[in-house]
Amino acid sequence: MDPKKISDELSVAPQIQPDDVAKLAAQGFRSIICNRPDGEAADQPTFEEIEAAAEKAGLQIRYLPIVAGKVRDEDADDFGKALIELPGPTLAYCRTGTRSTTLWSLSVAKDKSASEILAATKAAGYDMAGVVRRIVNGGKTPTDTGDAKFDVVIVGGGAAGIAVASSIHARKPDLDIAILDPADIHYYQPGWTMVGAGIFDAQTTAKTMGSLIPKGVHWIKSAVAAFEPKDNAVILDGCRVVKYDRLVVCPGLKLDWHKVDGLVDTLGKNGVTSNYRYDLAPYTWDLVKGLKSGRALFTQPPMPIKCAGAPQKAMYLSSDHWLRTGVLKDIEVNFMNAGGVLFGVKDYVPALEKYIERYNANLNFFHNLVAVDGAAKKAWFDVAKPDTPVERVEVEFDMMHVCPPQTAPDFIRVSPLADAAGWVDVDQATLRHKEYDNIWSLGDVMNAPNAKTAAAARMQAPVVAENLVDDVNGKSPTAIYNGYGSCPLTVEKGKIVLAEFGYGGTLLPSFPKFVLDGTKPTRAAWILKEQILPPVYWKAMLRGKEWMIKPEKVSAS
Repeated sequence: MDPKKISDELSVAPQIQPDDVAKLAAQGFRSIICNRPDGEAADQPTFEEIEAAAEKAGLQIRYLPIVAGKVRDEDADDFGKALIELPGPTLAYCRTGTRSTTLWSLSVAKDKSASEILAATKAAGYDMAGVVRRIVNGGKTPTDTGDAKFDVVIVGGGAAGIAVASSIHARKPDLDIAILDPADIHYYQPGWTMVGAGIFDAQTTAKTMGSLIPKGVHWIKSAVAAFEPKDNAVILDGCRVVKYDRLVVCPGLKLDWHKVDGLVDTLGKNGVTSNYRYDLAPYTWDLVKGLKSGRALFTQPPMPIKCAGAPQKAMYLSSDHWLRTGVLKDIEVNFMNAGGVLFGVKDYVPALEKYIERYNANLNFFHNLVAVDGAAKKAWFDVAKPDTPVERVEVEFDMMHVCPPQTAPDFIRVSPLADAAGWVDVDQATLRHKEYDNIWSLGDVMNAPNAKTAAAARMQAPVVAENLVDDVNGKSPTAIYNGYGSCPLTVEKGKIVLAEFGYGGTLLPSFPKFVLDGTKPTRAAWILKEQILPPVYWKAMLRGKEWMIKPEKVSAS
């Protein structure tokens, strides 16, 4: 007997024996629910035997037998009432624990999100895919069978989603395509670094979602709750079901602000800011302009994060302003990096180190931000140097730019599409799902080992579009993604180190060295970032115009 904890109130287990009951009492359980009918198997003890052992051990017990595969809505209601009425913690059991887990999932569905429920049950080793529609529907059996159906469904209307929709539509206009996204506004997130440096106006980085959805593509303004890949179905909030022939998954990632204790309470005040939020990037510039002396911290969490260079871009542009205005000598600049290197591709590090020296910035590696007290102007970092016990250190600050921890969205992490780490599991060359061959993924949410940048999504969109259309036409995938990503490292106002690289850190420059040497800070790269890339994003990438990004092809052999 090995009880699996589902919540603080409930654990579940396969069939228990009378001798197990005293052990359960010793483990702290105060009640038992039996969900297995008597006589289901020749070798199972009767409920009366378990009940006698429970009375002897001082545990309360209840009999709620459920026929395998037939959990009714009213059974879940009864289970929920039993959990309220019985003293906790409670152990529920059946033949394998699945029925008990199902009952709990449906009984709490009115109060917990589908992602919370699926995460808890998955952690305990139970797959609730068979009742996910009921969970999303508040624990009740859905009665609406009017499913929408499309040739291609795209989850996410960010850079990756709209770009791939446009690229698919351009290749095969007769396909019926739908984008699922609840957002009203679409953001050009690469511009927020420039907003935080007073170079871009925040409003120029935002457009209405409706103005960007490609003509001829449907927009369903709803969030996704769960996936049923075996049934080619996506379950929306409210339990509406959208069916598909082919699915593209690109909802971006989740910024986990709550993972740093105290951070949410102090964001946007007390000198704590982040260019990772549209509404906070202008506050970054206000802080930079206002700081004349003191200590400035710039944090970077453990990988993966989107735009791995963004945390240090904020440091460089802020330091450049302080240098130009003559106050840098009175400001202590600290880069607090949870990782162990300044940048993951070594060819670009020498140029960056010169700017670290120029701004007299302190590099603090293996420092992961875990807590903030904004009012007291204090931050705490866990320092996890190799082969050394983790040490928590307190650092005072006058200004702090925070890059939040990042994960795949909850509804992805608990889905059948995810790998063990919670990212969509794809073949890194074709971007096709490893298990479900009518599903593709691109952008920040999939698990290929590339940099999570808008430039990567721009390169991935035609690869997915090409391979999906190949599949529609009955062909094998012909397009290959080489891991391309780009990170324009804004080292000072007017100069950028243009990092462009693929899988394994291979350099993949877009221009000959005599035109633009990406390993050195150049004015040309700044002009590219400031003046050329924004219109390329709005007018080319999101409209399916694939300039300079023709996918590599599988070589014939």
